Amino acid sequence: MPSSDSPEHSQSTRLAEIDKIPCRLVHPIPLGFVHFCAVQAIHEILIERDVDPKFIFQKAGISTQFWENFDVVPLTVLGRLTALAADHTRCSHFGLLVGQRATLASLGVIGALMRNSETVGDALRALVRHHGILNRGAVVEMLSGDHIVAVSYVPYEPDAEGAALHCERALAALTKVLWSLCGSDWTPEAVLLPRLQPPDTTPYTGFFRAPVQFEQETATLLLPSWLLTRSIEGAEPRVRTVVERRIRQIEDEYPPDLIDEIRRRMRTAGIRMWTNAKQVARQMEINRRTLSRRLKAEGTSFRLVASQLRLGIAKQLLADTNMSLALISAALEFSEPAAFTHAFRRWTGTTPSAWRKERRPDHATPGPSAAWGGSGVADR
Repeated sequence: MPSSDSPEHSQSTRLAEIDKIPCRLVHPIPLGFVHFCAVQAIHEILIERDVDPKFIFQKAGISTQFWENFDVVPLTVLGRLTALAADHTRCSHFGLLVGQRATLASLGVIGALMRNSETVGDALRALVRHHGILNRGAVVEMLSGDHIVAVSYVPYEPDAEGAALHCERALAALTKVLWSLCGSDWTPEAVLLPRLQPPDTTPYTGFFRAPVQFEQETATLLLPSWLLTRSIEGAEPRVRTVVERRIRQIEDEYPPDLIDEIRRRMRTAGIRMWTNAKQVARQMEINRRTLSRRLKAEGTSFRLVASQLRLGIAKQLLADTNMSLALISAALEFSEPAAFTHAFRRWTGTTPSAWRKERRPDHATPGPSAAWGGSGVADR
């Protein structure tokens, strides 16, 4: 029988821990949903700040005891809940606080896979590949350069509320996870956030210990490239093999939803072709006509899916940043701002400027709700 300090005992203990992961963190989730862990963190923070969670949760449309009965929460509801909590606690960095509560354990099987990856780079690539198990409303992507690695959290659910809050929460959570994997003796090169600059930025620079740039197109951590080669102490190859097999079983049993897969691919860095159905079909390894036929069977079309996605991104950038219409137009790959304005009017019946003004009457000097989360849902 292996001794308590032997490698065999360590592996057996780690494997037993994998078996104890709650079912809610093992099974995949429906389109537009995320796991419950962030909601638990919100509940805890509200109590710590002497704000009645029951009132906030009811206003957001969910029960304070929902995680005892449900495994997931819609991304839209999580955004609404976070924005309400930010307004009622009058905390401009509420999303940051939620993200700081993240642990490897809160990532379930993905956290177990990252913990037992050989290097930090392997762990990040595992997160990129399998993030859909945890979140069916955003994609994580990684781009490597000579000296800098960009890791981005990109929401793609078009109706998601509080996207800016989701983004800062996700980057804080990723930073905490990376520190737990390899120590905190390093810092990001920079942090980019797609939200209005809050009145006080010190909570952000204090946590990340790095320059934080607001009003950005995407939420991105810029990491030193050498970090990818850092070994993860105590990683167990045998445990990694078991976890990988578990994840493959999950993904084989629950393949991605067609529309979800299209949105994910259009939001990745390699696919910036918002109207190129042929290229997306090629990436999905199916025929263009087959893609159209399958979408038609679901009552939609590639053009409609692409338009809904672009509209969601446009609304988020209009509401959560002061980016000019020219910059937003370029981010959405319109030929010119006039083309963006025409498309936005077709989608909504109004212009981008009018929509922004209605959403944020004084967007040049945002009020508390705009500056504290960007969704403005607390004012509804």
